Amino acid sequence: MTISKLLKGHEKDLGGGFVVRRYLPSAIKQAVGPFIFFDHFGPVDVPADADHDVRPHPHIGLATVTYLFEGAMDHRDSLGTVQRIEPGAINWMTAGKGIVHSERTPKDLVGVPHRTHGLQLWAALPVAHEESEPGFCHTPSAAIPELTIGGADIRVLIGSAFGQTSPVQTYSQTLYLDVALKAGAELVLNELPTEAAIYPISGELEVDGAPLELHNMALLNTADTRTVKARSDARFVVIGGEALDGHRYMSWNFVSSSKERIVQAGEDWEGQRFPKVPGETEWIPLPARKPAA
Repeated sequence: MTISKLLKGHEKDLGGGFVVRRYLPSAIKQAVGPFIFFDHFGPVDVPADADHDVRPHPHIGLATVTYLFEGAMDHRDSLGTVQRIEPGAINWMTAGKGIVHSERTPKDLVGVPHRTHGLQLWAALPVAHEESEPGFCHTPSAAIPELTIGGADIRVLIGSAFGQTSPVQTYSQTLYLDVALKAGAELVLNELPTEAAIYPISGELEVDGAPLELHNMALLNTADTRTVKARSDARFVVIGGEALDGHRYMSWNFVSSSKERIVQAGEDWEGQRFPKVPGETEWIPLPARKPAA
Protein backbone atom coordinates (compact mmCIF):
# COMPACT_ATOMS: atom_id res chain seq x y z
CA MET A 1 0.00 0.00 0.00
CA THR A 2 1.13 3.56 -0.71
CA ILE A 3 -0.18 4.86 2.62
CA SER A 4 1.07 2.42 5.20
CA LYS A 5 -0.77 3.98 8.16
CA LEU A 6 -2.90 7.00 9.03
CA LEU A 7 -2.31 9.03 12.18
CA LYS A 8 -5.48 10.76 13.40
CA GLY A 9 -3.87 12.97 16.00
CA HIS A 10 -5.59 14.46 19.04
CA GLU A 11 -6.35 17.92 20.39
CA LYS A 12 -4.34 19.28 23.29
CA ASP A 13 -4.90 22.54 25.17
CA LEU A 14 -1.57 24.21 25.88
CA GLY A 15 -3.19 26.75 28.18
CA GLY A 16 -5.14 29.94 27.74
CA GLY A 17 -7.44 28.18 25.28
CA PHE A 18 -4.59 27.63 22.82
CA VAL A 19 -5.46 24.27 21.25
CA VAL A 20 -3.15 22.28 18.97
CA ARG A 21 -3.60 19.06 17.02
CA ARG A 22 -0.80 16.64 17.91
CA TYR A 23 0.25 13.79 15.61
CA LEU A 24 3.66 12.72 16.88
CA PRO A 25 4.58 10.90 18.96
CA SER A 26 1.78 8.38 18.50
CA ALA A 27 1.03 4.86 19.68
CA ILE A 28 1.46 3.72 16.07
CA LYS A 29 4.82 5.36 15.43
CA GLN A 30 7.09 7.35 17.71
CA ALA A 31 8.85 9.33 14.98
CA VAL A 32 9.03 9.94 11.23
CA GLY A 33 12.71 10.23 10.44
CA PRO A 34 14.11 12.45 13.20
CA PHE A 35 10.75 14.18 13.78
CA ILE A 36 9.49 12.95 17.12
CA PHE A 37 6.91 15.66 17.73
CA PHE A 38 4.41 17.34 15.39
CA ASP A 39 1.87 19.98 16.44
CA HIS A 40 -0.43 21.91 14.09
CA PHE A 41 -2.01 25.04 15.55
CA GLY A 42 -4.65 27.21 13.90
CA PRO A 43 -5.69 28.76 11.71
CA VAL A 44 -7.38 30.64 14.52
CA ASP A 45 -8.57 34.19 15.09
CA VAL A 46 -6.90 35.34 18.29
CA PRO A 47 -9.05 37.80 20.28
CA ALA A 48 -7.55 40.99 21.66
CA ASP A 49 -7.67 39.73 25.26
CA ALA A 50 -6.04 36.33 24.58
CA ASP A 51 -2.92 35.29 26.48
CA HIS A 52 -1.10 32.63 24.46
CA ASP A 53 2.39 33.45 25.73
CA VAL A 54 4.57 30.44 26.52
CA ARG A 55 6.72 31.27 29.55
CA PRO A 56 10.35 30.12 29.81
CA HIS A 57 10.72 26.35 29.79
CA PRO A 58 13.62 23.92 29.19
CA HIS A 59 14.55 21.35 26.54
CA ILE A 60 17.25 18.70 26.16
CA GLY A 61 18.17 16.20 23.44
CA LEU A 62 16.17 17.73 20.59
CA ALA A 63 15.86 20.60 18.15
CA THR A 64 12.67 22.64 17.91
CA VAL A 65 11.58 23.56 14.38
CA THR A 66 9.07 26.43 14.14
CA TYR A 67 7.26 27.37 10.90
CA LEU A 68 4.41 29.87 10.60
CA PHE A 69 1.79 30.35 7.89
CA GLU A 70 0.18 33.35 9.62
CA GLY A 71 0.91 35.52 12.63
CA ALA A 72 4.15 36.18 14.50
CA MET A 73 5.86 35.31 17.77
CA ASP A 74 8.87 36.56 19.70
CA HIS A 75 11.48 33.93 20.56
CA ARG A 76 13.90 34.49 23.44
CA ASP A 77 16.34 31.93 24.78
CA SER A 78 19.08 31.43 27.35
CA LEU A 79 21.75 32.07 24.73
CA GLY A 80 20.55 35.67 24.60
CA THR A 81 18.78 35.21 21.27
CA VAL A 82 15.87 37.56 20.56
CA GLN A 83 14.14 36.73 17.27
CA ARG A 84 10.77 37.66 15.80
CA ILE A 85 9.40 34.60 14.00
CA GLU A 86 7.27 35.37 10.94
CA PRO A 87 5.59 33.33 8.17
CA GLY A 88 7.85 31.47 5.77
CA ALA A 89 10.98 31.43 7.94
CA ILE A 90 12.50 28.33 9.52
CA ASN A 91 13.68 28.62 13.10
CA TRP A 92 15.83 25.73 14.32
CA MET A 93 16.78 25.71 18.00
CA THR A 94 19.20 23.00 19.11
CA ALA A 95 18.62 22.15 22.76
CA GLY A 96 21.47 19.65 23.09
CA LYS A 97 22.61 19.48 26.70
CA GLY A 98 20.07 22.12 27.70
CA ILE A 99 18.42 25.37 26.68
CA VAL A 100 15.56 27.50 28.00
CA HIS A 101 13.27 29.62 25.81
CA SER A 102 10.03 31.56 25.76
CA GLU A 103 7.55 32.23 22.95
CA ARG A 104 5.51 35.38 23.37
CA THR A 105 3.11 37.56 21.41
CA PRO A 106 5.03 40.48 19.85
CA LYS A 107 4.26 43.85 21.45
CA ASP A 108 2.61 45.16 18.28
CA LEU A 109 0.06 42.30 18.42
CA VAL A 110 -0.68 42.45 22.16
CA GLY A 111 -4.27 43.61 22.62
CA VAL A 112 -4.89 43.43 18.88
CA PRO A 113 -7.11 40.80 17.20
CA HIS A 114 -4.98 38.74 14.82
CA ARG A 115 -4.65 35.31 13.23
CA THR A 116 -2.13 32.61 14.01
CA HIS A 117 -1.36 29.42 12.13
CA GLY A 118 1.69 27.21 12.07
CA LEU A 119 3.57 24.02 12.82
CA GLN A 120 5.84 23.18 15.74
CA LEU A 121 8.06 20.14 15.25
CA TRP A 122 10.83 18.58 17.31
CA ALA A 123 13.70 16.66 15.74
CA ALA A 124 15.36 14.18 18.09
CA LEU A 125 19.14 14.56 17.93
CA PRO A 126 21.31 11.54 17.09
CA VAL A 127 22.67 9.88 20.24
CA ALA A 128 26.15 11.23 19.50
CA HIS A 129 24.78 14.80 19.52
CA GLU A 130 22.25 14.64 22.36
CA GLU A 131 24.63 16.54 24.66
CA SER A 132 25.90 18.98 22.04
CA GLU A 133 26.15 22.70 22.73
CA PRO A 134 22.81 24.50 22.37
CA GLY A 135 22.27 26.87 19.45
CA PHE A 136 19.70 28.86 17.52
CA CYS A 137 19.53 29.39 13.75
CA HIS A 138 17.03 31.69 12.02
CA THR A 139 16.65 31.19 8.25
CA PRO A 140 14.51 33.99 6.78
CA SER A 141 11.79 33.23 4.26
CA ALA A 142 13.79 34.79 1.41
CA ALA A 143 16.61 32.27 1.95
CA ILE A 144 14.36 29.21 1.57
CA PRO A 145 14.65 27.64 -1.93
CA GLU A 146 11.43 27.79 -3.96
CA LEU A 147 10.49 26.23 -7.28
CA THR A 148 7.43 25.53 -9.40
CA ILE A 149 6.74 22.21 -11.08
CA GLY A 150 3.53 22.28 -13.12
CA GLY A 151 0.78 23.26 -10.70
CA ALA A 152 2.96 22.80 -7.62
CA ASP A 153 4.74 25.59 -5.76
CA ILE A 154 7.37 23.96 -3.56
CA ARG A 155 9.44 25.35 -0.71
CA VAL A 156 12.38 23.19 0.42
CA LEU A 157 12.38 24.11 4.11
CA ILE A 158 14.93 21.51 5.23
CA GLY A 159 16.96 18.96 3.29
CA SER A 160 17.18 18.41 -0.46
CA ALA A 161 14.46 17.80 -3.06
CA PHE A 162 13.82 18.53 -6.73
CA GLY A 163 17.40 19.70 -7.23
CA GLN A 164 17.21 22.30 -4.44
CA THR A 165 18.88 22.24 -1.01
CA SER A 166 17.88 24.23 2.03
CA PRO A 167 20.59 26.15 3.90
CA VAL A 168 19.27 24.85 7.24
CA GLN A 169 21.92 22.63 8.85
CA THR A 170 20.82 19.39 10.52
CA TYR A 171 22.43 16.51 12.41
CA SER A 172 21.01 13.71 10.24
CA GLN A 173 19.22 13.29 6.92
CA THR A 174 16.07 15.37 7.25
CA LEU A 175 13.34 16.40 4.81
CA TYR A 176 10.70 19.09 5.28
CA LEU A 177 8.73 20.48 2.30
CA ASP A 178 5.88 22.99 2.05
CA VAL A 179 3.82 22.43 -1.11
CA ALA A 180 0.91 24.41 -2.57
CA LEU A 181 -0.89 22.35 -5.24
CA LYS A 182 -3.51 23.76 -7.61
CA ALA A 183 -6.81 21.92 -8.09
CA GLY A 184 -6.36 19.03 -10.50
CA ALA A 185 -2.56 19.25 -10.43
CA GLU A 186 -0.25 16.38 -9.52
CA LEU A 187 3.20 16.19 -7.95
CA VAL A 188 5.40 13.13 -8.18
CA LEU A 189 7.44 12.46 -5.05
CA ASN A 190 10.50 10.37 -5.76
CA GLU A 191 13.75 9.67 -3.97
CA LEU A 192 12.04 10.02 -0.61
CA PRO A 193 14.10 9.18 2.48
CA THR A 194 13.64 5.91 4.35
CA GLU A 195 10.79 7.35 6.42
CA ALA A 196 8.33 9.97 5.18
CA ALA A 197 4.84 11.29 5.82
CA ILE A 198 2.41 13.73 4.20
CA TYR A 199 0.24 16.07 6.23
CA PRO A 200 -2.45 18.23 4.54
CA ILE A 201 -2.73 21.81 5.77
CA SER A 202 -5.75 22.71 3.62
CA GLY A 203 -7.77 21.36 0.68
CA GLU A 204 -8.42 17.82 -0.55
CA LEU A 205 -5.65 15.44 -1.59
CA GLU A 206 -5.16 12.00 -3.08
CA VAL A 207 -2.02 9.91 -2.69
CA ASP A 208 -1.82 7.41 -5.56
CA GLY A 209 -5.61 7.59 -5.80
CA ALA A 210 -6.27 7.14 -2.08
CA PRO A 211 -8.00 10.13 -0.42
CA LEU A 212 -6.13 11.93 2.32
CA GLU A 213 -8.46 14.02 4.45
CA LEU A 214 -7.62 16.98 6.63
CA HIS A 215 -6.46 16.23 10.18
CA ASN A 216 -4.81 12.98 9.07
CA MET A 217 -1.10 12.31 8.67
CA ALA A 218 -0.23 9.63 6.12
CA LEU A 219 2.83 7.48 6.77
CA LEU A 220 4.23 6.49 3.38
CA ASN A 221 5.72 3.36 1.96
CA THR A 222 8.75 5.07 0.41
CA ALA A 223 10.05 2.19 -1.70
CA ASP A 224 8.36 3.51 -4.84
CA THR A 225 7.47 6.84 -6.43
CA ARG A 226 4.35 8.47 -5.03
CA THR A 227 1.92 10.82 -6.82
CA VAL A 228 0.00 13.44 -4.87
CA LYS A 229 -3.06 14.95 -6.59
CA ALA A 230 -5.12 17.93 -5.46
CA ARG A 231 -8.91 17.55 -5.71
CA SER A 232 -9.13 21.25 -4.79
CA ASP A 233 -6.52 23.92 -4.21
CA ALA A 234 -4.48 22.38 -1.44
CA ARG A 235 -1.43 22.80 0.73
CA PHE A 236 0.55 20.08 2.45
CA VAL A 237 3.88 19.36 4.07
CA VAL A 238 6.17 16.39 3.62
CA ILE A 239 8.39 15.36 6.53
CA GLY A 240 10.90 12.57 6.90
CA GLY A 241 14.49 11.43 6.99
CA GLU A 242 16.62 8.54 8.10
CA ALA A 243 15.23 6.51 10.99
CA LEU A 244 16.29 7.39 14.52
CA ASP A 245 19.26 5.50 15.91
CA GLY A 246 17.24 3.78 18.62
CA HIS A 247 14.26 4.50 20.88
CA ARG A 248 13.85 7.87 22.56
CA TYR A 249 12.32 8.47 25.96
CA MET A 250 10.13 11.54 26.29
CA SER A 251 8.92 13.36 29.35
CA TRP A 252 7.46 16.87 29.22
CA ASN A 253 9.95 18.92 27.14
CA PHE A 254 12.80 16.44 27.47
CA VAL A 255 13.91 13.85 24.91
CA SER A 256 16.78 11.42 25.46
CA SER A 257 18.02 7.90 24.76
CA SER A 258 18.50 7.64 28.56
CA LYS A 259 15.74 7.64 31.18
CA GLU A 260 18.28 8.69 33.79
CA ARG A 261 19.20 11.78 31.78
CA ILE A 262 15.54 12.85 31.69
CA VAL A 263 15.23 12.45 35.46
CA GLN A 264 18.36 14.55 35.90
CA ALA A 265 16.98 17.26 33.60
CA GLY A 266 13.79 17.42 35.66
CA GLU A 267 15.76 17.75 38.89
CA ASP A 268 17.93 20.45 37.33
CA TRP A 269 14.86 22.42 36.27
CA GLU A 270 13.26 22.12 39.70
CA GLY A 271 16.55 23.26 41.25
CA GLN A 272 16.75 26.17 38.77
CA ARG A 273 20.13 24.97 37.52
CA PHE A 274 19.31 25.56 33.85
CA PRO A 275 20.60 28.81 32.32
CA LYS A 276 18.23 31.78 32.48
CA VAL A 277 16.61 33.72 29.63
CA PRO A 278 17.86 37.31 29.88
CA GLY A 279 15.04 39.69 30.75
CA GLU A 280 12.61 36.92 31.79
CA THR A 281 11.48 36.40 35.38
CA GLU A 282 8.65 33.89 34.84
CA TRP A 283 9.04 30.15 34.31
CA ILE A 284 6.86 27.07 33.89
CA PRO A 285 7.12 24.64 36.84
CA LEU A 286 7.95 21.00 36.21
CA PRO A 287 4.68 19.02 35.88
CA ALA A 288 3.87 16.14 38.18
CA ARG A 289 6.34 13.34 37.59
CA LYS A 290 5.39 10.75 34.97
CA PRO A 291 7.58 7.87 33.85
CA ALA A 292 9.51 8.61 30.65
CA ALA A 293 7.96 6.70 27.75
